[in-house]
This record gives sequence, C-alpha cells and structure tokens, in this order.
Amino acid sequence: MYPNLYYAFKDLIGVDWKFLRFFNSFGFFVAIAFVAAWYVLRMELRRKESRGLLQSREEVIVVGKPASLGELLTNFIVGFFFGYKFIGLFLSDSPLAANPQDFIFSSAGSWPAGLLLGLLLAVLKWWEKNKQKLPQPEERKIRIWPHDRVGDIAIFAAVFGFAGAKIFNGFENWSDFIKNPIESLISFSGLTFYGGLICAALAIWYYAKRRNIAFWPLNDAAAPALMLAYALGRIGCQVSGDGDWGIINSAYYTTASQHSLPAAPDYFNSAVTKNSELYISQFGSLNVPHIYAKGPSFLPNWLFAYSYPHNVINEGIKITGCNEQYCSYLPLPVFPTPFYETIICLLLFCIIWSVRKKFTVPGTLFAFYLILNGIERFFIEKIRVNTKYNIFGFHPTQAEIISSLLLITGIILFIVLRNKSKKLQAG
Repeated sequence: MYPNLYYAFKDLIGVDWKFLRFFNSFGFFVAIAFVAAWYVLRMELRRKESRGLLQSREEVIVVGKPASLGELLTNFIVGFFFGYKFIGLFLSDSPLAANPQDFIFSSAGSWPAGLLLGLLLAVLKWWEKNKQKLPQPEERKIRIWPHDRVGDIAIFAAVFGFAGAKIFNGFENWSDFIKNPIESLISFSGLTFYGGLICAALAIWYYAKRRNIAFWPLNDAAAPALMLAYALGRIGCQVSGDGDWGIINSAYYTTASQHSLPAAPDYFNSAVTKNSELYISQFGSLNVPHIYAKGPSFLPNWLFAYSYPHNVINEGIKITGCNEQYCSYLPLPVFPTPFYETIICLLLFCIIWSVRKKFTVPGTLFAFYLILNGIERFFIEKIRVNTKYNIFGFHPTQAEIISSLLLITGIILFIVLRNKSKKLQAG
C-alpha cells in the first residue's frame, strides 16, 4: 500500500524524497477524479449548448474599478492561510508534520510564510486591477454559458460533497461518531459516497436554479462525469488502504511477508482466535463476517484476497521489523472491493459515454446513471464491511438502503420523463 506518494515513489522508482510524505495518496486520486470529471462535464455541457438544450445568460459587470479593500483583504487571508499551513508544513520541524492532517488542524504553522504569501496575493490582485483601471469605471454586459461555470460547480460539489460524506459517515458509524464528533467531522478519513452525492446534488440544484441553468440537461451532462470520478476515486481507496475494503475471504491466509496464499478449511477459525483482540474490537465478538471463495489458479491471489500492508489507517497487526508510520497489515486477507469498483465503474462509464447521445429526453440519461449506480453498489455491498441496521427483521447497510432508493428513483424518473415527453409531443 502507498499511504502517501513518498511510499509510492520509493517503492516504484527507488527515490527517497521526504517531502512526498505530505501528499496523501487518497487525496491525490480524488484530485485526479475531480479534474477528469471537470473535463468530461465541460465537454458535455458544450455539446448540449450546441444542440440548444442549454442557454447562455447575460450578466452586468463593472470594469475599470481599482481593487477594493475587501478584495485585497480576501486575497491576503487566503494567501496567509495557505502559506501558514501548507508552506509551513514543508518548513516545520514539529512532530505534527509527520501527519499532514494533524498539522493542518492544529495551531502550528509558519508566520513568515503566511505573511509573505498573503502580501504577495494582495499585491498581485492590486496589480491586476490597476492594469484594468479606467478613468471612469463602466458597466458591461457579458454572456456566460453553463460550461463557463464548471469551476464554480466543481467547488460546490467538492465542499458540499465532503460535508455530506462526513455527515452520512457519522450516521453510519454512530457509536464511533459520538465518542469524538469533532475529530470525526474534520478527519479526511471516513467518507460515505452516497452522503457526498446527495448533498452535492442538492447544492448544485440550488446553484443551477439561481443561475437559470436547465436542471435535467445539466444532470445528463454530469452523469458520465460522476461515474468516471467515482471509478478514479476508488483507486485512491485501494492504493492508500483507507479501510473501505471487503469482508474476509477465508479461502486464503496472509503470510509473514503479507502475501495471500490458499488456506486449509480450518485455518480461519484458528486465525480469528489468535487475533481475537483485533476482531473483537472490530465486530464486538469473534463472529467475523467472511466468505470462502477461491479464485482460479491462473489469476493472482491478491485479486481475491488482499492483506493491505502499510494501510493508511494502521488496521491489523504490526509488520515485523517495520519502524515507519504505517506498519500494519490484515492477518486474514479481504476482498479488494475498491479495485473491483474501479474496474466495474470504468466499464459503466464507457457504457454511459457510448449511449449518451441516444437519450434524447432530458433527464433520462441521469436516470440511467442512477439505475447503474444503484445496481453496482447494491451488489458490491454483499462483500463489503459496513454497519448494518435492523429494520423489521431485515439487516441492510446504509449503502444498500440508499442504493435501492437510487435504483427505484432512477426507474421511476426514467418512466415519468419518457411519458411526459410523449405527452408533450402528442399535444
């Protein structure tokens, strides 16, 4: 596993660049996912604009004014924060710097770096505005298309998506949340995808309504971008080992060198007993969820059972002789579900992308996305570790409940929009 880019570069290239410790692997792939989604969404919005499904909007702006005090202060504050925290992270010799998350949410930082970067951004804003200054400021009308707003949409999706993912994760792991709610909310680990999807969707709906952007064409344009972003984001889960893995595959065991090998039928129970403290802390008893599923011999064992050595959450038992920050592995290997989801969702993205032009009724492509998303997540939950609820004798996970609702919503939405379109055409 590669908890951060330092481990990746050291293992793959053989370089010992300490500064790469500050770049979290999960965050790195999330950033790639956002960039890819931004590119795909922008392409789709342009295509829909050319077909007349999305319109531009005229807005009045004032040009030629010098930088206001508010603009200068805003740039200074933003620059100070980034300098104090992010540049300070590289310059600090504090023990907190070993864990970027702890450092960012502490009071530690670099005052000189913060002041210099803050002043630099304020001066750059003043210089930019001064170049455009006119003897008499004037109002001008500009035409803004939906694809010009992709940056704003991405920011809304990121902020509200992260907040939603944390809130829903708190509901899903309520006992852990109430023990330390503040740390749970500000931590970058523990994210629930559907919570992020729901809150981001509500925020974008509000934004689109305020900007008079047609809602269903916007959703259709977002459908392939959402599926691609999810697939790429899951690479970060797999590479970092963030705990979002499957249940134990009892057909295999983990060797001392953290490799997976076929296990004897009775090995599972003895291994659980040997590591009883670990599994009782996870499941409250020695009744540990598992499935016995041996893969074909011509495929690598890790594809069916992986021990996640050096995982970022330090789950499992200690690796002998390891003195690094991340020195744990799983004594019984699990299904690498993030890897499965990456492959499946990349295929689903290709399907959505290939058929997107055939969905001529606005909103139906998004409904198709909801159906595919719901089916994929519902079945992957069967081999994932998740908190289960007791509802009228049934024991679904949060993701199973929401994925079922998304599937049903997608089907209903598809039927309603198709029927509505037929009625409009007939009338």
